[in-house]
Amino acid sequence: MFQVNTPLVSVLRRISSVQTFYVPGSDERKLNSSRKLPADSVIYDLEDSVAMNRKGAARQLVFQALEQYDIGKTEKTVRINAVGSGLEIDDLSVVLRSKYVDALVVPKVQSPKELEFVSRMIDSIAPESSRANIRILACIESALGIMNIREIAQCDPRIDGLIFAAEDYAADTGLMRTASRTEFMYARQRLATAASAFGLQAIDMVCVDYQNPEILEAECKEGRDWGFTGKQAIHPKQLEVIQRTFSPSQKDIERATKIVEGYQEHLKKGIGAFSLDGKMIDMPVVKWAERLLAKAKMMSPPEKS
Repeated sequence: MFQVNTPLVSVLRRISSVQTFYVPGSDERKLNSSRKLPADSVIYDLEDSVAMNRKGAARQLVFQALEQYDIGKTEKTVRINAVGSGLEIDDLSVVLRSKYVDALVVPKVQSPKELEFVSRMIDSIAPESSRANIRILACIESALGIMNIREIAQCDPRIDGLIFAAEDYAADTGLMRTASRTEFMYARQRLATAASAFGLQAIDMVCVDYQNPEILEAECKEGRDWGFTGKQAIHPKQLEVIQRTFSPSQKDIERATKIVEGYQEHLKKGIGAFSLDGKMIDMPVVKWAERLLAKAKMMSPPEKS
C-alpha cells in the first residue's frame, strides 16, 4: 500500500464529488429514489427542472428530503434559482433552515456579487451549528462568467467548486453544438485551470446523450485529461462510467508509486533526476505522481478494521 505525505492531500481532500447527480425537486418519486443512488453528491434541483407553478411545492419537498432522507456519505446539495431571478430568497429561506445542507449550487454566476449574496444569506439563515460547513459551488453558464472566472473562484471562503453548464453557455454565446465538442474547449479549459489554481473542484458538463455510454466515456476522458475532477449526471446509468473514468487506474497508481519510491531512493544518494523505464524523472513528474496517489488515496474506500 502506497503512503503519501504531501501538501497536495489537503487540497485534494476537497475534491470529493466525482459524480454529481441532479434530482428534480418537484418530483417526489425521484427524490425518494435518490436515496439509493451511488453518487458522491445528490443535487436537489429547484431551478431548471422545476416548472414555475411548482416552485413552492418543490421547496417543501426538498426541505423534507434534507430533513428526513438518510443517504449515508452522499452529500446533500441544493441548486437554487439564480440570484436576481426573484426566486432565490424564497429558496434560501426554506432550504437553509435545515441543518443537513452540505452545499448550494448557485446557477448563472457572472460575478462575485451573486456568491457573496448567497454567503451572507447562509450567515443570516442557516442554523449556527451548521452554517460554517455549508459550501458553495458556482455554475458558470455564460461568456461573462468565463471572463470573470478568476474573481469568482476566490471571492469567498465558502467557494468549493466550479461547474460548467454547456447548454446554457451555448445559448448565451450562440455556439453551435457539435459532436466534437471543440466549441467548448476554451471555456472548459479556462474553468478547469481556474479551479486548479485556487484548489477547487472542477465539475464538467452534463452528457446529454445519456443512453450512449461510448459518448459519455469519451466526454469523461476528455474532461479528466483537461483537469476536471468530476462530472454532472442526469441518469443513474451514467454514474458508474463517471466514477470509473475519473478514478486513477491501477496501472497509473503502480506507475506513480514507482516514481515516488524511485525518487525517494535517489534522493538519499543526492540525485534529483533519474531514469525509470527509459524515461527521465524529475521534480515536475514526481509532483504529478504524488498528486495522482493522493487522489487515489482520497477516492479509495476506507479500510475495514
